[in-house]
Amino acid sequence: MSVGHYENFPVGSILLPRRMRRAVHAIYHFARYADDVADEGEAEAHERWAELDRLEADLDRIARGEPPRIALMAPLAAAIVEHALPLQPFRDLLSAFRQDIGKTRYQSFGELVDYCRRSANPVGRLMLALYGETDARSLAQSDGICTALQLINFWQDAAIDWQKGRVYLPQEDLARFGVTEEQIAAGRCDAKWRALMRFEIERARKMLQAGAPLGRTLRGRLGLELRLIVMGGERILQKLHASDGDVFRQRPRLNGRDWAYMIWRACRAR
Repeated sequence: MSVGHYENFPVGSILLPRRMRRAVHAIYHFARYADDVADEGEAEAHERWAELDRLEADLDRIARGEPPRIALMAPLAAAIVEHALPLQPFRDLLSAFRQDIGKTRYQSFGELVDYCRRSANPVGRLMLALYGETDARSLAQSDGICTALQLINFWQDAAIDWQKGRVYLPQEDLARFGVTEEQIAAGRCDAKWRALMRFEIERARKMLQAGAPLGRTLRGRLGLELRLIVMGGERILQKLHASDGDVFRQRPRLNGRDWAYMIWRACRAR
């Protein structure tokens, strides 16, 4: 799931059972608000930290069976109680958002994956919890899908993130392929950049494929939703590869034809 306003979050999807929509909306609004606290507006770093601390304090109140103090948290508290949702995924999200306030570079791929573990994987785990799917294999496959989707989002947004002062491509990979941040700033898609992007695309593809069987294991609407999400990630990777990773001229995105094909495939892949 993309941290940047959760582009892959199935909020409001007609595929969601009605009884779960309210809970999904509450989770989404919590995640989006906390993400915006970390990244948007003109607030100073200490003010952002303080607001995230307030959200964490309300999680503590919910854990104790006390009503939250922030209005935004009331629907979330109701969802947590109704569906017996674990609190750790919410705490992991807040941990990632705190990191966003001051960290703009990642030295290694392992460091980046750890960030994804806290910024993306919790959303998948919460969706599984809503459906009562909490076995170790499903959780591991969900983590693989969510981390892959987060990485795909980083790769397709490399140019946009640079404008925001962020570089999610691991520094060790930039050095390995001889790509500099000055090159990203200049939008130069040369042989070095293409080699780097092919490497990162393949990494994300393998991770996405490792988790993909979950979409066929899960039944009903959740399985269909998940198959669509995985296919969306695969399609973005295909577009990235076809463009030689040139995200400077055009950010790859899904169009109507992509969605029609994905829906057809998702309905057949049972």
